[in-house]
Amino acid sequence: MKKVYDFLKKCETYYLATVEGDQPRVRPFGTVNIFEDKLYIQTGKAKNVKKQIDINPKVEICAVYEGEWLRIETTLVEDDRIEAKKSLLDNYPQLKNMYSAEDENTVVFYLKNAVATFYSFTDEPKVIRF
Repeated sequence: MKKVYDFLKKCETYYLATVEGDQPRVRPFGTVNIFEDKLYIQTGKAKNVKKQIDINPKVEICAVYEGEWLRIETTLVEDDRIEAKKSLLDNYPQLKNMYSAEDENTVVFYLKNAVATFYSFTDEPKVIRF
């Protein structure tokens, strides 16, 4: 899991895919955090992505960095605890003007049953499960 975290941090931007009805939806994300040995991401409850995750929590994440790319198949699980939100926001102080661990908008999810596959043009795929 740490290798996945490190890769996503290096990328700074990764892409999260959800489904809305029969239409795929993909958008850039940038938050990633390890809290209590789980990998977390963050968004706002008012956003469409949160509504899509509520209906279908199975998502994919894709990121590219220097000729290597990562795809993560996972299920997102919401964690309402202030401690989980605070941990993530402490690592992204620039978000504190928009989000707070105590507000009604901030939501964090951890990745459950994740299958992360690293790809490149020169090496065989490497799979990490967490």
